[in-house]
Amino acid sequence: MTMLRLTCLVAALLVMGAGARAQISLTPPALQPPPAEKPKPVEKPAERAVEKPKPPAAAAKKPAPAPSAKPAAPAPAPTQQPAANDPNVDLVYGAYQRGQYKTAFDLATPRAQAGDPKAMAMLGQLYENAQGIRRDYEKAAIWYKRAAEAGDREAMFALAMMRLAGRGGAVDKAEAVKLLASAAKLGEPKAAYNLALLYLDGQTFPQDLKRSAELLRLAADAGNPEAQYALATFYKEGTGVPKDLEKAARLLQAAALADNLDAEVEYAIALFNGTGVPKDQPAAIALLRRAARQNSPVAQNRLAWVLWYGISTPLDKIEAYKWHLVAKTAGKGDPKLEEKFADMPPEDRAKGEAAAKRWLGTIK
Repeated sequence: MTMLRLTCLVAALLVMGAGARAQISLTPPALQPPPAEKPKPVEKPAERAVEKPKPPAAAAKKPAPAPSAKPAAPAPAPTQQPAANDPNVDLVYGAYQRGQYKTAFDLATPRAQAGDPKAMAMLGQLYENAQGIRRDYEKAAIWYKRAAEAGDREAMFALAMMRLAGRGGAVDKAEAVKLLASAAKLGEPKAAYNLALLYLDGQTFPQDLKRSAELLRLAADAGNPEAQYALATFYKEGTGVPKDLEKAARLLQAAALADNLDAEVEYAIALFNGTGVPKDQPAAIALLRRAARQNSPVAQNRLAWVLWYGISTPLDKIEAYKWHLVAKTAGKGDPKLEEKFADMPPEDRAKGEAAAKRWLGTIK
């Protein structure tokens, strides 16, 4: 891939989460290029495929700049369930699930002091995210470290994220890598996913797309939607893996079902085109509508094109103009589509503008 595209890919993927159970977010590199380079779904009245965004194509010759680690929003709850036969741990976890963080803290403290790794990880979570207790990154790191040394894979992952971000201590990439590798070996999908990003980044390790793909596959097989989406981009272009459009489509579908918005948009485009999956334009348009309502500018732009031409859906130029304006407000301007609306009757343009304003007013 070009240096610019790799830089966009790595910068988008390497957004490090803050919480022990936080899911790292993935913004798709395929949806990030400048508007002028973006292919359009339709360019003439005759029906044609919606062109999909381009994923990474090949390795860059130079390493991308080091990403910045920013704390993410606290995760709503731990992902790992407590042992069913331990009523005391269930009490801690149950209090956390109900949002009774101070109670969870009070219940977890004696158990952590007695050497329970799950309780230690819980205290790390509470201290890191200021849940029921004042935020204290140093104490969070201490408890995560104790839990990690006791073999808790989620604490390993959480501590790795803190080391990468420099929270609770200095930035320590070497320790972070060791922790991620250990957690990945123990089956922590978020650790495998983030380790894959480091191999893709080319800063901490020499860039290794094949190894990155292997780790993404581990995380994807464990159900991590961000890894599924990232691996789909690899399969679409044969980056680190043999090109396989059917596998790419299946991964996009899985990630879309897990509510990954970017995967939902690309899966809709694959359905529209019949790329790696049987063509189903009505289903594709339904997904585009859903993603547009979730404020995906790409989906809004694609939906505007489809509505303008009435492809597999009733023609509706007013609604098309509405979504065009909404996407444009979000920075997804489209000069070619703008030209299509130049000859719209003034009353129709006014209706579209009013609809866009109502939509924008609702989401603010």
